[in-house]
Amino acid sequence: MFELGQGTAAPADDLIMDVSEADFMEKVVQASMTTPVIVDFWAPWCGPCKSLGPMLEDAVKAAKGAVKMAKVNVDENQMIAGQLRVQSIPTVYAFWQGQPVDGFQGAVPGSEIKAFIERLVQTSGGDASGGLDDAIAAAEEMMEAGAHEDAAQVFAAVLEEEPNHAKAYAGLVRAHIALGDLDQAEAILNGAPAEISKSVELEAAHAQLELAKQAANAGPVAELRAQVEADPANLQARFDLAGALLANGDAEGAVNELLELFRKDREWNDGAAKAQLFTIFEALKPNDPVVLNGRRKLSSMIFA
Repeated sequence: MFELGQGTAAPADDLIMDVSEADFMEKVVQASMTTPVIVDFWAPWCGPCKSLGPMLEDAVKAAKGAVKMAKVNVDENQMIAGQLRVQSIPTVYAFWQGQPVDGFQGAVPGSEIKAFIERLVQTSGGDASGGLDDAIAAAEEMMEAGAHEDAAQVFAAVLEEEPNHAKAYAGLVRAHIALGDLDQAEAILNGAPAEISKSVELEAAHAQLELAKQAANAGPVAELRAQVEADPANLQARFDLAGALLANGDAEGAVNELLELFRKDREWNDGAAKAQLFTIFEALKPNDPVVLNGRRKLSSMIFA
């Protein structure tokens, strides 16, 4: 578990900043590609904001550079508040890699603020594992080499020593997905301890399982591409093409088709394109170029 207070403190001026519509993209969206950014929507007349703001600032300083904080005065920046559907204040969003990934409304106690920041740090990969890292690293190398059964055995062995090891649990799920045993992967995922069921690692495994299930029903790429080229307005065909590309290992192509679908009609099928993009982003590694480029392009469309 990441402990607030570890590391070398960064200057407060670098951690906490006032942000306006003019620099929101730079200081929040773009900055969050490398460091999580907490956005506090407040107003001078808001009583609860006066108590929450300083508590947030103290917690951000205590994290010693693991997160940053942007303060947005909604009276002066109504467009940003409207785009993010801020209905009441205080409202707090956490941005990571260009997208809001967590948030809450209203004044909350310090313990909840600390937990909020800890979740955000874990989401961004700041959570440190225990002494079983070497075994996990070895299992991951086995996965990359295609030795999925061996990797599964190592992940299972780690879990015997540490039943709540999120990386090992997620790794075991991924190993069974790679082996084509989706039922067993789902059973393992459903049996995860409550303490880690919402961890970043298991959320990623859940996304990978969902994509694997979709891949089983994916259509032929050539046929679907021909449909899209013949009728670019056929959004269902474009969505199906993205699924087929993903099933054939072309994540970048799938993301590009979904981005184009989102550009054409972001509300199509209850926002299916955006939802599928998020599933892909969760399934891939956070630093994957496909994820980084895809998130940046999606953010540009949302905040344009």
